[in-house]
Amino acid sequence: MKRAVVITASNRAATGVYEDSSGALLVEGLAKLGYEVGPSTILPDDIEQISHAISQGISSGVDLIVTTGGTGVSPMDVTPEATAPLIKKVIPGFAEALRAYGRLKVVTSDLSRGLVGLNGKTLIINLPGSPGGVKDGLIVIGQLASHIHDQVEGHDHSPSN
Repeated sequence: MKRAVVITASNRAATGVYEDSSGALLVEGLAKLGYEVGPSTILPDDIEQISHAISQGISSGVDLIVTTGGTGVSPMDVTPEATAPLIKKVIPGFAEALRAYGRLKVVTSDLSRGLVGLNGKTLIINLPGSPGGVKDGLIVIGQLASHIHDQVEGHDHSPSN
């Protein structure tokens, strides 16, 4: 079973102003996709804390790290900046698929600056902080992530391809 970690970046959720519904949706949705999901982490919009949490997930050898929140254009949105130095192989088509799927419902999905990429065998995905963005993201994750996991394990291509 593949292992996943969920990280929520939200000043308001981190301070208890509101409940982290997006993180909870991710945990539930990833479990339905067949991942063993550890407890979610709720952090403020802080580059160092988000980067540290992602680094811990990579170090622990998880297969998937999904962040929610902090992908927009406000001054507090720093998740892509925290993620970028940790991605060794960028997967821009996945990030574009997330925006394209969301665009069908909400035109402002195009404002998400979320990144997707690999660090070793760990797939890292930045999703928006809204529950709708998470639901849409789970659909795209369901379509693409298992293929990526197969490829990084070397199971997808035969030597003749």
